[in-house]
Amino acid sequence: MNAFINDDMNHHPKPVLRWRVVDIVVASVLAVAAGLVFVFWNVASNPITAPLSAALPGLQALAGGGWLFAGVLTALVIRKPGAALYGELVAATVSALVGNQWGVLTIESGLVQGLGAELVFALFLYRRWNLPVAALAGAAAGVTLAINDLILWYPGSTTAFAAIYTGSAVISGALLAGVLSWYVVRGLAKTGALSRFASGRVVPTRQPQ
Repeated sequence: MNAFINDDMNHHPKPVLRWRVVDIVVASVLAVAAGLVFVFWNVASNPITAPLSAALPGLQALAGGGWLFAGVLTALVIRKPGAALYGELVAATVSALVGNQWGVLTIESGLVQGLGAELVFALFLYRRWNLPVAALAGAAAGVTLAINDLILWYPGSTTAFAAIYTGSAVISGALLAGVLSWYVVRGLAKTGALSRFASGRVVPTRQPQ
């Protein structure tokens, strides 16, 4: 387990913060692809959220991570300021343009959720990209999702509903957007697909059993 926590984190070299053309291109490709996943999730999540909400109102936010991974994934690959915000915002824009039940507010949600993840990476000065930080970024995106949804879609909610909804969004964000994205990037790095990025040059450290 220590390998996953300490992987590429034993040294924290000063990050290169300036975006390259390849950063913009790859971030855009990732974000558009994520946006298409959003389009699928807009429909596919309904059979999941309906029974969750019926069982305990607020649990439907457990599906929220399906709309939060774009920012975390993009940031973990690009490792530059603004990557999380860019990834989530572009993905949300794609979802809005294709069409969904939330319309232009999808873009507003993407902005808010991207900022949530972005703030975590900024807090660590864009130097730490390990599993705990990825999970924290996903959780922060979950917090912003919950706050935004409670204001826009659930005004006047009870304290109990708000607490369950927020907790569910945080758990979903941490696991689906944070942990899952970290493992996806790790898998891509092993294939050599990210060789032009710092995220693709991480050599996993094996710990003695």
